[in-house]
Amino acid sequence: MMRAALRSGALAAVLLLAAPFAHAIAPTRMPTPALEARYERLIHGFRCMQCQDESLANSPVSLAADMRRQIRQMLLAGATDQQIRNFFVSRYGYFILFKPPFVLKTAWLWLAPVVLLATGALSAAWVIRRRAALAARDDNDEDEPLDDGLAGPGKHT
Repeated sequence: MMRAALRSGALAAVLLLAAPFAHAIAPTRMPTPALEARYERLIHGFRCMQCQDESLANSPVSLAADMRRQIRQMLLAGATDQQIRNFFVSRYGYFILFKPPFVLKTAWLWLAPVVLLATGALSAAWVIRRRAALAARDDNDEDEPLDDGLAGPGKHT
């Protein structure tokens, strides 16, 4: 009796933990393994426009389900991967692609990390040089006694 309750409780826990993942999975399969592979590659390459940090494959929202359905229909109709990408880019812009192409519109996406890294490296080099110059100047100063106020009034060294 106790074992049966434990088993049913464990089964319920597993089902509850797996439930969120079931929504993100496309429920239908493509007719051929080649089409299935293309479909999987495509839905992992597009960004969900509602979630924005998730691919269409991992997104549980209805907009992503509609987009997955559109991709499936286009594949079954004979569209190429590039035609499907062009369709979604024309509709949502390059932002929909996780790996946008290097074109004039997306150049800032590809060049911004390089520019920011170079700016950071130049700033760090400038700060290090200034501090090194200050440290060198401090080392060159003569050893003069510091007036720390401990001599008391009227006593001079």
